[in-house]
Amino acid sequence: MLTIPYWLTALSWVSIILASLCFIYIVCDIIKHPQQMKIMTLVWPLTALFGSIIWVIAYKKWGENNSSHEMVMDGSMTMENSMNPKPMAVSVFIGTCHCGAGCSLADLMIEWLLYFFPTLYIFGGYPIIFSQKLFSGFVLAFILALFIGIMFQYFAIVPMKHLSRKEGIVAAIKADTLSLSCWQIGMYITVSLCQLVVFPHYFGGAIPPTSPVFWFMMQIAMLVGFCTAYPMNWFLIKTGVKERM
Repeated sequence: MLTIPYWLTALSWVSIILASLCFIYIVCDIIKHPQQMKIMTLVWPLTALFGSIIWVIAYKKWGENNSSHEMVMDGSMTMENSMNPKPMAVSVFIGTCHCGAGCSLADLMIEWLLYFFPTLYIFGGYPIIFSQKLFSGFVLAFILALFIGIMFQYFAIVPMKHLSRKEGIVAAIKADTLSLSCWQIGMYITVSLCQLVVFPHYFGGAIPPTSPVFWFMMQIAMLVGFCTAYPMNWFLIKTGVKERM
């Protein structure tokens, strides 16, 4: 029988509500101050779902200042930004967020799809390839995250480099595949440890997505994914495979 302590449920609710408020705050702020790079309109709020207050601070420091609203007020902003690019660490942070937004959206969608339509697990290899539904879910989440991530990269790279549709798709695949893979590896290891080891040992079983504890776990897993993807994004940007943002 699954037994979750009240303090953990309460902590999970606090974390989820706080992240949701951060999401709403960034959405409202972007409506007033539209992003210069349109895809960041999705990236900043989505990453706040796991990054919470830290990501709001990052947005205020590195995201909001690049809004088109401010560019209209100061026509020299574009020239100033081009002459004074962001530090490498900041560019990598934003590039990793770009990857993480696709992962966040994909995992949010997949978890609920699998909960309401469990027959979808067969498309991820259960039970023929995997005896655990968890791993089948990983496969499906990775496919969807890769698809969304490539779309996000496409809409970021094409305007920046003025590429054709075909060139944009190829460039997006190159830029996002390794980055997303590193993110998912970190996230999947965290989720696997929680659902297969920690939760069964302490609470009596894996925790379903209907519990706030599950989504608190996902927030932590996403932060781990960010950490494992950051070095790869640094490498991709340093070598020119991925554009600085």
